[in-house]
Amino acid sequence: MMIAQNDPPPIHVLVLNYNGQDLLAECLPSILAAAETYPGSARVTVIDNGSTDASLDVLKRFPEVEVIQRPNRGLASFNDVLAAPQVVEPIAVLLNNDVKLDPHALAPLVEALQRDRDALFAAPLCWDFDGATYEGMRTRVRFRFGLVQGLCRVPGHEQTLHRAGLTASAGPALAVNRCAFLDLGGYDPLYFPGRIEDLDLGFRAWMAGWVGRYVPESVAYHRGFGSFGPRYGGFGCDRLAVRNTLLFSWKNLAGRRLAIHLAWLPARVVAALLRGRWAFLTGLAEAALRLGPTLAARARQRTGAPGWLDRQEAFFQRFAFSTD
Repeated sequence: MMIAQNDPPPIHVLVLNYNGQDLLAECLPSILAAAETYPGSARVTVIDNGSTDASLDVLKRFPEVEVIQRPNRGLASFNDVLAAPQVVEPIAVLLNNDVKLDPHALAPLVEALQRDRDALFAAPLCWDFDGATYEGMRTRVRFRFGLVQGLCRVPGHEQTLHRAGLTASAGPALAVNRCAFLDLGGYDPLYFPGRIEDLDLGFRAWMAGWVGRYVPESVAYHRGFGSFGPRYGGFGCDRLAVRNTLLFSWKNLAGRRLAIHLAWLPARVVAALLRGRWAFLTGLAEAALRLGPTLAARARQRTGAPGWLDRQEAFFQRFAFSTD
């Protein structure tokens, strides 16, 4: 769907929640204020992924917010809701429950998608809740010792915070071209319950000819691991990061980069054993259990097909640390 370039289009702001009663109480007022400030129509909905805390009671304080209850599929819950026939807005804003918005955050994201017909998503400048610590959204990519990493606090990032451009991924807050997002398949449930699925979306978008836009005129605030950390703890978060980084490589990489990745794995296993890095070893074991679905996803998207390697290398070159 082409997004109209004249009047502000209607948008749908979706907040994903699981057991985030305190975060909802703290963050929803800023989201509603941003929706009120947006010059067009902005609907706000919370997707509750089967919370067992008092989230639903908290949401009763916000009668203007629609609530949709879904089974917990992590970020893939966005896919189901955006595909529903009652969702017709051309642009959706996807937020974690630990995100606050500046009152004027929405319009710049929408305008970026209106200007750039090749943009699948637009991401804001994101600070910690303290308003001083940079959280990211201008994501660069590193391929180091066989593993892919998406990073925002890269050397020299202070000089580019307010420079608009492309980004490899956007995690807790982004606006998407809804139809293009669904055509791409949305977030891959392979990565459930979470970690790295935003980089997977950005990579698949790039491979399909789309881009992600970094829009520093839009400002958001994020409490890192605000809901994920309490549920899984440090070890669990590290384990999932390892597991999903491996799944990303097995699903998406081809050619020389896949060969380098596989060649480094034995050395990484030995190093993890010697240093007691059990999160890496557990993550590897869990990734191995998902090898079947990963290879099926690899086949469906035709990883390694003609033209794949050139596009893959362009992704890593474009989002290398040294690229402005």
